[in-house]
Amino acid sequence: MSRIGKKPITVPGSVKINLNGDVLTVEGPKGKLSQKIHPLATVKVDGGVMTIEKKDQSQVASAMHGLTRTLVNNMVVGVTEGFTKTLDIVGVGYRVALKDGKLDFNIGRSHPVVVEPPAGIEFVVEGQQKIHVKGIDKQLVGQIAANIRMLRKPEPYKGKGIRYSGERIRMKAGKTGKK
Repeated sequence: MSRIGKKPITVPGSVKINLNGDVLTVEGPKGKLSQKIHPLATVKVDGGVMTIEKKDQSQVASAMHGLTRTLVNNMVVGVTEGFTKTLDIVGVGYRVALKDGKLDFNIGRSHPVVVEPPAGIEFVVEGQQKIHVKGIDKQLVGQIAANIRMLRKPEPYKGKGIRYSGERIRMKAGKTGKK
């Protein structure tokens, strides 16, 4: 049984919910998101509380019950508060700058790497070593942050590269000299 799916979702007063067939649209102060609801789950809105129910007792329905509830809750949180992923750049000479809304990286390559934000994503650069990826869609924020991290993954010997803030890199021992 899904314990996550049973939790009700409280909807703030600033959020408007529209259920049109199997498409749920959530509109709030930060923007508007839409999500197709799985056929094994139903969404019910009663005033300021939203509940997700499953249509049958199968294992797939239980999985979709919890998933649908999490996706809908992320939509509500996204349009009210938004989501942020923070990345740190570690390495001598590695830096980032924000130029016309685009990220301009110097990460040890022969050329600068430029990353453009897709629609709904905003970049904030703090100093030259910290990037904040902000947006209302949790999946898109996480994907863009992962794509930026893949430009220069942290290497295991010195730890240089782009990493999530708070991420621990398992360091390897270097070569030992000949005895």
